Amino acid sequence: MKCEKCGFESENNKVVDFDEKKVVLCSICKKFSPFIEDKNEFRKYLNEKINSKELDSFRKFSKITKNAKGMEKRVKEGFVVSKAPLGYYFKDKNLILNPEEKLKVQKIFMDFSNKNISLNKLAEKYNFSVNGIKKVLKNFTYLGKVKFAGQVTEGNHEAIISPELFNKVQSKLEIIERV
Repeated sequence: MKCEKCGFESENNKVVDFDEKKVVLCSICKKFSPFIEDKNEFRKYLNEKINSKELDSFRKFSKITKNAKGMEKRVKEGFVVSKAPLGYYFKDKNLILNPEEKLKVQKIFMDFSNKNISLNKLAEKYNFSVNGIKKVLKNFTYLGKVKFAGQVTEGNHEAIISPELFNKVQSKLEIIERV
């Protein structure tokens, strides 16, 4: 369906009843339109055509903002908003422990914290890239927490490792990354 204001075509465009006639508007044009009850203003609004390309940045921003707000709300409720990390899987939108992978995550943390092992050797041992193993070692999810937009909050899922082990690993990573 094509927006009658800007010409943007999308399946998500909305049909609005106006003056015994149906008018199709995209979400942006609908958002900025005057109230439909004011028929003269709405008619003027529809007659002022605009190029749909000029609204593209609003469309992008609108989607990002809406998604980010929804994700932020879910995080505040303790839900993880990314894919399930190693050691977990999703069931009914909840993060559930995978017992076999849980042991693997614990071994990765223990090996790194207790052995004199490089990130390369650790990654090789567990069949990860170095960046992949770093992501595992820095993941707050394993503490039962959720990290989003730089904020760490309490999660609704079970922790795999203790805060002491996590902090020990973070300290060791800091030393390695400074070199």
